[in-house]
Amino acid sequence: MLARLLRPSVTAYAHCDLPCGIYDPEQARIEAESCYKTIEKYNASSDEHFKARAILVKEERAELAKHHIDVLWSDYFKPEHVQKYPEITDLCWKAAKQASKVKQSLDPGEARTLIELIDKIADVWTKAGGPQATRMPRAVGARA
Repeated sequence: MLARLLRPSVTAYAHCDLPCGIYDPEQARIEAESCYKTIEKYNASSDEHFKARAILVKEERAELAKHHIDVLWSDYFKPEHVQKYPEITDLCWKAAKQASKVKQSLDPGEARTLIELIDKIADVWTKAGGPQATRMPRAVGARA
């Protein structure tokens, strides 16, 4: 009875456990690069077990890239960003669609296209103040 009374009546969800305010296209790019490298390794291998694992990893990484693109679109970019940089709507849509193509393909060109789209999103994110708004400053003497 007490547990039922103390249980929250509403559950909130975010892309992580807290709405941390850290939104960075680099997360999507790392996953897309992983897809590209995994496809290269898949194509260079003759080991069927390795190839099966490579497909699974590539599909998981493509889904993560898509997730990070979707989080940027829905949580970081605001109406004022879309007004100032209207191309961001199409870029995020195309990149999410491209991540799905990477999941379906073993063509490194599809992964390269995803990386290029993410780089274009990153350009807009940078122009929209993304690094200043979401990244912590590096410690003095820290490696870049």
